[in-house]
Amino acid sequence: MAGADGDDSLYPIAVLIDELRNEDVQLRLNSIKKLSTIALALGVERTRTELLPFLTDTIYDEDEVLLALAEQLGNFTMLVGGPEYVHCLLPPLESLATVEETVVRDKAVESLRKISQEHSPVDLEVHFEPLVKRLASGDWFTSRTSACGLFSVCYPRVSSTVKAEIRHTSDYDTPMVRRAAASKLGEFAKVLELDYVKSDIISLFTALASDEQDSVRLLAVEACVSIATLLPQEDLETLVMPTLRQAAEDKSWRVRYMVADKFSELQKAVGPEITKNDLVPAFQNLLKDCEAEVRAAAANKVKEFCENLPEDNREQIIMTHILPCVKELVSDTNQHVKSALASVIMGLSTILGKDNTIEHLLPLFLAQLKDECPEVRLNIISNLDCVNEVIGIRQLSQSLLPAIVELAEDAKWRVRLAIIEYMPLLAGQLGVEFFDEKLNALCMAWLIDHVYAIREAATCNLMKLVEKFGAEWAQNTIVPKVLGMANDPNYLHRMTTLFCINALSEACGQEITTKQMLPVVLKMSNDQVANVRFNVAKSLQKIGPVLDSNALQTEVKPVLEKLASDADMDVKYFAQEAISVLALA
Repeated sequence: MAGADGDDSLYPIAVLIDELRNEDVQLRLNSIKKLSTIALALGVERTRTELLPFLTDTIYDEDEVLLALAEQLGNFTMLVGGPEYVHCLLPPLESLATVEETVVRDKAVESLRKISQEHSPVDLEVHFEPLVKRLASGDWFTSRTSACGLFSVCYPRVSSTVKAEIRHTSDYDTPMVRRAAASKLGEFAKVLELDYVKSDIISLFTALASDEQDSVRLLAVEACVSIATLLPQEDLETLVMPTLRQAAEDKSWRVRYMVADKFSELQKAVGPEITKNDLVPAFQNLLKDCEAEVRAAAANKVKEFCENLPEDNREQIIMTHILPCVKELVSDTNQHVKSALASVIMGLSTILGKDNTIEHLLPLFLAQLKDECPEVRLNIISNLDCVNEVIGIRQLSQSLLPAIVELAEDAKWRVRLAIIEYMPLLAGQLGVEFFDEKLNALCMAWLIDHVYAIREAATCNLMKLVEKFGAEWAQNTIVPKVLGMANDPNYLHRMTTLFCINALSEACGQEITTKQMLPVVLKMSNDQVANVRFNVAKSLQKIGPVLDSNALQTEVKPVLEKLASDADMDVKYFAQEAISVLALA
């Protein structure tokens, strides 16, 4: 028996080996995904002595199999016996960290970073740090790029001798390695002692920021944020600013784009004084950049940049330096730039206050509301509430509402559709009285639009409005108009009545549904058009759960039974379905 047990316990590894050697990639992938189950079956000792060596020897496979393996090994600590044995996972992960495919290497590095935390300081120096050193001095760039992601996790936990070795373990001879170094430089700087940041990191940062490859220079911009945060104010001017100025005017638009994208973070890192002297002119230039991508990235940051300006002269800086650039961007030739600006420009009203908003910003909002690009118009509409807070509803309605009404009646149905989707938001911002006065009629008109998508969206819009304003409001303003459409000569409009009732019944509640809506639905069961009749059956099924059981039995059931023997097949089908769903049989 003991022998048989032994054979049994070998079974999982045998299956795994068979599947891992199978020609079918999917089978190999499946078995890798089951690794933890297999490791559990084998127990910790055999996982260490058999499974891991086997896996280390078979690292020549399809990338997706290797990717799955790299991910699995990051969660293997307990399966090899806990932190005491975690170093056993290093050999397979070291091999994976050197393969050609970037995503596999990245995943292996991610797993190595994870398990580095589970090493004791002694194991870290004995097992982990030598692995990092081997990767850093490897023959191929693949291993050296992986090493860049590991320096920061072992540096804080090793002795000062080993720290010195780590600081000087670097060979940046290929663009790929320099790219990896630039992307991890900020992270490494954060774990370094300040003196070494100044002596070692700054020189490397300056070199990477002047690299011949723009893909390296743009990653150095990201490191710039971390490094600037670490240095005392007096060192920024000499150690960081020359590099940052150079990056903001780089000949490659991708580097300038990165500066624009990180602008708010850079602004916080360098502080108010440098912002005033250096970053304001740099930001102006980015807003006027010759590349649309750069202008769009800078436009996106306008509100944040203005918010973070020093309060004592914020308004003066915005009015003198930033607003003129913003005015130009409103009529930019590129729609992405205009759209980026439209998504943040409304936020300036809270910073600049009522008078400036009315005088300087409202004309810009109006121009954007009339822009031919729908996204620009939508970005303005969706942020109206911040302007409403500053200048009040009266001013807003005089200035911007006519433009919104114009869009709501636009000849292009997609523009109308977009406005409908923003109606509940607008209603919430403007309040019920204002909405009834100015926009209610529009919402009702959409219900009889000639485009089905508009009618459908208008129905959904009504439901959201009822949720916002309540059942009583619905009963007084919406329901009578909806029910009035039941007598419309156009059968499509009669069907819209049914769709509205379906949407509104739950929001309006039992009483309104039973007393006002149900009689209309029942009456429509005699409609001449089969499409209307089968939609009556569907409506009754939909509103049934809202009704009380008495109404279901005495009013709904007879009508559905009549429809179930209708001459039209579809009417019959939907009536029978409603009967069974509502359990009226």
